[in-house]
Amino acid sequence: MVMVLKSLLRLSTAALLIGLGMAPASAAPSDRLASLPLAEPATASGAARPIIAWQEFCNRNIAECRVDLSQPERIALTPQTWKLLVDVNNKVNRSLRPLTDLEHWGVVDHWDFGEDGFGDCEDYQLLKRRRLAEAGLPRRAMLMTVVLDENNEGHAVLMVRTDRGDIVLDNKRDEVLTWQQTGYVYVKRESQTETAWVSLNHASGVTATASKR
Repeated sequence: MVMVLKSLLRLSTAALLIGLGMAPASAAPSDRLASLPLAEPATASGAARPIIAWQEFCNRNIAECRVDLSQPERIALTPQTWKLLVDVNNKVNRSLRPLTDLEHWGVVDHWDFGEDGFGDCEDYQLLKRRRLAEAGLPRRAMLMTVVLDENNEGHAVLMVRTDRGDIVLDNKRDEVLTWQQTGYVYVKRESQTETAWVSLNHASGVTATASKR
């Protein structure tokens, strides 16, 4: 009987905390850092052909593509930084509505920040990187990356290089994962040494299911 009463008390307390907006911290996505596996970095090898729409974007936004060699190549993944990454990923995923470039701009491929509230995959990631850079993270450690998704279609994600391995911010999911957990095939990403792209040799990780957005 005593054990039953204790169980009921714990349930009642948890329900009260949730009702007051005071759910235990363990329920927060930011606490998943502890369970994030250490990941091998995604190794680049050789130059890759830049994307034309990226080149056009860089011509319009020079500072977004300039590589500052004084910045670190990797970010220390502290609990505070992890929370920032998760929060920005979630907020941007909710702030834009998906729209193809053809519908949005009348062209097949156009890179921008989705400032009008609409965009496709690269627009989500560019906006995330801008907000993270404004929050103090080094742009050099946050790289636009081209992958093949679960449908074998081209897709853009933001790869963040950290001291726990390379992690991925994605508009298809709110959960921040290591690059190996996404199930994507990694084609190429921005260089960390010059305004250019490098090959990722079609590296892939474990298969995972991603919800479309």
